[in-house]
Amino acid sequence: MRWCRRCEWRTQERGTELNASIIDAATFTELQESAGADFVAELMDTFLEETPALLDELRSARRLGDADGFRRAAHSIKSNSQTFGALALGALARDIELQGLHPDAAVDLQAIDALQAAYADAAAALKELRDV
Repeated sequence: MRWCRRCEWRTQERGTELNASIIDAATFTELQESAGADFVAELMDTFLEETPALLDELRSARRLGDADGFRRAAHSIKSNSQTFGALALGALARDIELQGLHPDAAVDLQAIDALQAAYADAAAALKELRDV
């Protein structure tokens, strides 16, 4: 049995006890059971590769005043995070998606910074899960 420090969960040979602080246990376990651990590992790699670009798209859309691009990038981050049970990350992305561009760019930039920090936590947790 190993402890996943960032994720705050305990991993065992086949079973995983997850703390919902970063990755929701039920969601992640259900994904692994339905799709298989190898495929989930591939999905995680794709998520870890593509999300930084989506965060960049979000910032770019904010800078350009592109409301559709802003919502699309937030929507993609939301959907992809929820797939793995990164519920806090998904909730932040959902809020950004639903609120759209704020008249004060500083408000959006603060929200994007919070999203970036939540992504860093989720990415670290997923990397530990993948490496267990």
